[in-house]
Amino acid sequence: MHLRNWQQSIIDDFPSIIAQHRRFILKAPTGAGKTVLASEIIERFYKGKKVVVLCHRLVLLEQLETALGKKHNVRKLAVSDTGPAFEDYDILLSTSMRAKEVLADALPKADLVIVDEAHRVSPNGKGYKRIIDDFNEHGKAGAQFIGLTASPERRTGDQRDQLSLAFDAIFDCANIEDLIKEGVLVQPIYRPHFVHDLNLDGIDISSGDFPVAKLAPAIIKSSMIDYAIWSYKEERLKLSTRPVSAWFCPDISVAEATLRSIRQFGIEAAMVTAATPIRERMKLLARHESGEIEAMVSVGVLAEGWDNPHCNIIVHLRPTLSKVLWGQSVGRGLRSAPGKETCIVIDVSSNWSTFGPVEKLEWSLWTHPRSYMQFMNRFNWIGQQQDGEDISDIYLLCKSELPNRTRCSHVYKKSAHDDGTCPVCGTYAAVDIYKEQKLDSSLNENGLHRLFFERVPKIYDEMDLSVWNRLGGTAWKSANGKEQIFLAFCKAFVDVSGEPTKTESDYWDTALAAEARIRAYLVEGNIQIVKHGEFDLSLIADGMLAGKKVRTLQAHYGISLCGAVFQTHSHAETERKYQKAIKIAERLAILGCSARDNLPYFNAAGHLAA
Repeated sequence: MHLRNWQQSIIDDFPSIIAQHRRFILKAPTGAGKTVLASEIIERFYKGKKVVVLCHRLVLLEQLETALGKKHNVRKLAVSDTGPAFEDYDILLSTSMRAKEVLADALPKADLVIVDEAHRVSPNGKGYKRIIDDFNEHGKAGAQFIGLTASPERRTGDQRDQLSLAFDAIFDCANIEDLIKEGVLVQPIYRPHFVHDLNLDGIDISSGDFPVAKLAPAIIKSSMIDYAIWSYKEERLKLSTRPVSAWFCPDISVAEATLRSIRQFGIEAAMVTAATPIRERMKLLARHESGEIEAMVSVGVLAEGWDNPHCNIIVHLRPTLSKVLWGQSVGRGLRSAPGKETCIVIDVSSNWSTFGPVEKLEWSLWTHPRSYMQFMNRFNWIGQQQDGEDISDIYLLCKSELPNRTRCSHVYKKSAHDDGTCPVCGTYAAVDIYKEQKLDSSLNENGLHRLFFERVPKIYDEMDLSVWNRLGGTAWKSANGKEQIFLAFCKAFVDVSGEPTKTESDYWDTALAAEARIRAYLVEGNIQIVKHGEFDLSLIADGMLAGKKVRTLQAHYGISLCGAVFQTHSHAETERKYQKAIKIAERLAILGCSARDNLPYFNAAGHLAA
């Protein structure tokens, strides 16, 4: 089999990977060929051995059975199956909840366990927790537990439900931009619109995302579907090949309204949902792939495990606080096909302006509770682009009135067009989003970075260290809640390692080890940090300036700690320490710290007892 460059690289490195790691994730974009890689790994390294392949949905089982059955002796586990595992077959396919007795028998016998869509693995959930525990306690000593996913991040703030607790490392096998250059994927072309009359402000997001029950009525009341149809009618005519589109909706009511609107213009369209029977769904998707159906409207079934390389338009009608959902759904349109050069992404949900292009998404193994709050600002990503010293990336929001008396509302980069006119309506009636939305109302991270690296060495050189070095206990004991966060950042900057890390898992192991040491110091000193609703970067900046929130004692003691690091570490080391210290301070602010701490990496009672 001819392998792509990234696949061959993993195959070449695989013996050294499994020599160092037992549980790890192989990360590659949607459409990169993760299933092909899994098949080749089995063929090269586990031929004739016992393999368990898990996923969370039946449609994925069907696809895996087809793909792996070409080379291997495969058995798809049925719900009612009983008896011993691996009788007359070598590869067992199952969901995490099927025939639990057979799975329990299979795991101690397996030489390899593969989990597809591994971001679904919940180390604290009902299905995968049992499997992870069985593998850890009863699995073969030389067996591996491998996850495959394009988005290695869990949308959870539960510190016992993080991917790092299920996997030891993540290997970033390939990124979207490299695969576009190689012709494996096509370039996404974004057409984002900000729908002014979609009101999300009053929706409770304590669950971590917009609840569908509240979101769907807000969408139907707004002009979102009208914007999507208008954009789609224009973009489909620009294609050099026949249009094949996938529409992502939050629920059936939005999908049905969208389907009616599409059909009004004589476009052949159909709808699939989680309630659509598998056989009917497969027939509809086959008609879609053949071009008989142009527009496929979906609810919760196309974001994972669906592959139609001819799909050249993605329409996003689901506002979300989950970049996993955004990345997975857009990625479904990026597979290459004959005659397909790009994929148009029509976003009327403000997900593009919130998270950014999918090819630029960054992932994290650990997330804190309320990490989703930054995405409540639906221009979050645009704000980040203008946080640096060189504010050249100006993004505009077109307010030109269209013939139907609605606003164009297209979001575009000013420098991409010579005269700054809107590429959709051709007029210049736009506002600077950064200024209009006041996205710089709080100190941004780039600004804090400049302030920290300029201010600390300068002040440190002027300090009487014989005074400040003796005031640590007083500074902590007299600190208020805001000053504690500043001091926590300074202590983290001192304590955390500045050595480079090879994987994100190593990065978080290093950061969490330092956080555990800080927690130990605090609980030993009977110092409690009360949970903050959010992490405010301006607290750290205020300490650098000895301003209004952080008093002189705490400010100068913290700077005396940080300044010493600049004297003994290289610029690259201080940079790595700074980035980790920001993460640690944020976690301490959001999670708090007390003698009741019981986290996967630090148990306060156990520490105090020891």
